[in-house]
Amino acid sequence: MIQVEGLTKYYGEHAAIRDVAFTIGKGEVIGFLGLNGAGKSTTLKILGCVLLPTSGRVVIDGYDAVRDPHEVRKRIGFLPDTPPLYDEMTVGEYLAFVAQLRGVAPSEARSRVTEAEEKTGLREVDTALISTLSHGYRQRVGVAQALVHRPAFLILDEPTSGLDPAQIRGMRELIRGLKGMHTVLVSSHILPEISETCDRLLIIHGGQLVEQGTEEELARKLGGGSIEVEVRGDRAKALEALAGVGPVSVAREEGGVLALRVEASPELRPRVAQALVGAGLELLRLDRGTERLESIFLRLTQQSGGAAPREVAS
Repeated sequence: MIQVEGLTKYYGEHAAIRDVAFTIGKGEVIGFLGLNGAGKSTTLKILGCVLLPTSGRVVIDGYDAVRDPHEVRKRIGFLPDTPPLYDEMTVGEYLAFVAQLRGVAPSEARSRVTEAEEKTGLREVDTALISTLSHGYRQRVGVAQALVHRPAFLILDEPTSGLDPAQIRGMRELIRGLKGMHTVLVSSHILPEISETCDRLLIIHGGQLVEQGTEEELARKLGGGSIEVEVRGDRAKALEALAGVGPVSVAREEGGVLALRVEASPELRPRVAQALVGAGLELLRLDRGTERLESIFLRLTQQSGGAAPREVAS
């Protein structure tokens, strides 16, 4: 679906991004991570045909973003970090207006608006003025305007920005629901949300793509990763059973239940389960470490060295 080669953007003598290259398959949900000023927004704006690159090539669904920007725009939906909303319109009016701008036939506009509202949980506020909506609902309207024309490729720049925990959970479920129907690129600072919604990760730092792959692949490259387990039984037996897998620490122990953290690749979970059950312990929970993505991200950006350059706004 997406092919990016040698993507570079200069503002004067400042390179916001340099030689960025990656591919995204049809139907994938990809997480795009980077510190402030790393080049995320510049990259997303080029993919969304908002900015022209200084050099490099972007092909979306078979069309070159520089040579055929109008064809590319027909195939993408873009939620920028600040949703492009008109406060004086109702939700339904605004989405119908966007559908018209996107070239949706008048005979299909109402059904497309209804479809976008249902996907984003906006049916109940169809007649509400956008100016009266909470921040969470405004973010949903921003996603709906990106969806209303059924784009093949969806770009979401910080979709959970400013949301409370309940709203973040709703947005996470929304993004999960888009999987398979759309190819999605999500930029976010909330690492657990990226971890739970995305198939693969692209990590950018200092204007360059420093790594890409699944969490497991990145953890394996860095020699890191962890496994969390809960068992019921003797503490000494549990520690002895896991001694050959990797370093083990006790997170907590209460009511006869022991929570452990094993510093080992998540791919070793079957081995951990076999060792614990073989030692006569009752296995209650087995999962990958919850802080793993944060550790991967910090280690990759620190290894790159230096401070990320300031990203100049267009």
